[in-house]
Amino acid sequence: MSGHSKFANIKHKKERNDAAKGKVFTVIGCELAVAVKEGGPDPANNSKLRDVIAKAKASNMPNDTIERGIKKAAGDANSVNYEVLTYEGYGPSGVAIIVSTLTDNKNRTAANVRSAFTKGGGNVGAQGSVSFLFDKKGQILIDKEECDQDADELMMMALDAGAEDFAEEEESYEVITDPDDFSQVREALEAAGIPMLQADVTMIPQTWVELSDEDDIKRMNRILDLLDDDDDVQAVYHNWDE
Repeated sequence: MSGHSKFANIKHKKERNDAAKGKVFTVIGCELAVAVKEGGPDPANNSKLRDVIAKAKASNMPNDTIERGIKKAAGDANSVNYEVLTYEGYGPSGVAIIVSTLTDNKNRTAANVRSAFTKGGGNVGAQGSVSFLFDKKGQILIDKEECDQDADELMMMALDAGAEDFAEEEESYEVITDPDDFSQVREALEAAGIPMLQADVTMIPQTWVELSDEDDIKRMNRILDLLDDDDDVQAVYHNWDE
């Protein structure tokens, strides 16, 4: 089946150091709080919470940290007032960027996102200005070294569960799903004991932009670094072919 060999570029890597990993845990903590508020603290009755828990485990968040986050969110459900906001824009040489945020202060978040784009020579556009260049898909990455199944067996398991696509990369397998089928596919693989490096609904670029100018590369990295450092930013998607 056709693959998405650029999967490593879909989301700007946030785990370059311990501080970045701490940011990932903060992001997931906010997602846990929102999932609990929307569907309750029992994962058995809350598919969104199950997905966030799976994402947390894939990011190596300790189980006791996950449980504490759920309990805290359940106790403070009325105080959770996060808003999901998405920003779209362009970086140097027309690189398309989508920024997903979760915030309790949209004015602060909007100002920070605009500042990040401006400092990197980019600009924030209107809603829909670049999202048409991406496909929203469920994406599951599986570490080859940790997986006992061979590629054909794993592919059939994923397709039988409802996956759209399967690809074998150098160090991992990639499973692509429709967003509506993501939870059932992830849960089927989890029930089969398949270890997951990443499990999330993401935005996959339809085309890629190469940057050859060193100044453009520096400006693009500036945008991404500033966005990564913002605690309100949940994820950054772009079509820069790094």
